[in-house]
Amino acid sequence: MIDVYDILETIKMIQFECLDIRTITMGISLLDCIDSDIDKAAAKVYDKITRRAEKLAQTAAEIEKQYGIPIINKRISVTPISIISAACNESPVKFALTMERAAKNVGVDLIGGYSALVQKGFSAGDERLIDSIPEALASTSNVCSSVNIGSTKTGINLDACALMGRIVREAAEKTVDKQCFGAAKLVVFCNAVEDNPFMAGAFHGVGEPDCIINVGVSGPGVVRAALAKYPDADITEISDIIKKTSYKITRVGQLVGVTASEKLGVPFGIVDLSLAPTPAVGDSVAHILEEIGLESCGACGTTATLALLNDAVKKGGVMACSRIGGLSGAFIPVSEDAGMIDAAVNGSLCIEKLEAMTAVCSVGLDMIVIPGDTPADVISAIIADEAAIGMVNSKTTAVRVIPAIGMKEGEMLDWGGLFGKGPVMKVNTFSPSKFINRGGQIPAPLHSLKN
Repeated sequence: MIDVYDILETIKMIQFECLDIRTITMGISLLDCIDSDIDKAAAKVYDKITRRAEKLAQTAAEIEKQYGIPIINKRISVTPISIISAACNESPVKFALTMERAAKNVGVDLIGGYSALVQKGFSAGDERLIDSIPEALASTSNVCSSVNIGSTKTGINLDACALMGRIVREAAEKTVDKQCFGAAKLVVFCNAVEDNPFMAGAFHGVGEPDCIINVGVSGPGVVRAALAKYPDADITEISDIIKKTSYKITRVGQLVGVTASEKLGVPFGIVDLSLAPTPAVGDSVAHILEEIGLESCGACGTTATLALLNDAVKKGGVMACSRIGGLSGAFIPVSEDAGMIDAAVNGSLCIEKLEAMTAVCSVGLDMIVIPGDTPADVISAIIADEAAIGMVNSKTTAVRVIPAIGMKEGEMLDWGGLFGKGPVMKVNTFSPSKFINRGGQIPAPLHSLKN
């Protein structure tokens, strides 16, 4: 039975506490589009995406109107293009341009899957796709890219780490006239998941159905507002409040996902219950941590409070929906979180502290602006460090850093919108070059042997 109080509470969350559905993402398999003729393959890709996602944006608008729930982004993820392009002995940039054209045709915000999975080495087409990433991202506005360079089961491909340090720099350099935005559309993963609805790292895994609907929810403002009502609660009570609030947020996500699935005639996949912040006032994960009791995000105690938050979010969400997946937890993207931006500017938050925080939260070093003269091997080592956290802890970690070409520590890079703005943060530039250039495979940890 629907309770009137629950309805009013949800309305309040939407109007005053920044509750929204961050994204409805349609995953589309392109395996049946493979062809040795790149023009034929690209034509198949365009036809498949536009046919499957033809009514995605329209359906999202109908659900917004039906339930009064804001749906911020409509997105598409596709099979990693390195797999689709492997049969073609040409540059895969044509696929990126095709993805862009299809995304604009159906009216979605972003399309992900210009991706490669190289955690154990490079197969046919992988290096060709990775080398093309800077050009592909510079030539498109909606296309996002990701590369998985490690996993708990396989270890870390150090050759891929070395390559991706260079690629991240080139992506920034090729889009310097767009605030180095190319690097903001590129994520390097360890333990990438196949059903992630969030960009820039979403791709449609080969184990997924032909087409599926995944939903990403948000609600940092709702959690903070709930905690503000109990200023004297002990830490156990704080955890319970977060769990109960996450339950309500996730139920909204499931409602939208199931409704979209029915309207589109596509299977419902998962709800990713990640707390995804925005630069908007009142929509910050950092402010939740400060509500729990920190003077500023980054202070001693930040990792502990974030661990509490992440755990409680997962427990509450799992009780609300049996189909939880994606990344699910608390995101800490610096440029997309008003509280993180303030903490980075006032000096309480540094990259080293952010790295420690990634051991207990969803994903990793996300949307961090670094000096434009940061060497490629330092970026490679940042990637390797973050991948090691993911590999050893059997969790997804990622790196999305943006070298601000021509800018120095303390300056501000501003994209506006959901991507926000970020202060250029200090990076330790003592050279890791010898380590990175050794190449080879960092072995998987002993606990990966679970069979």
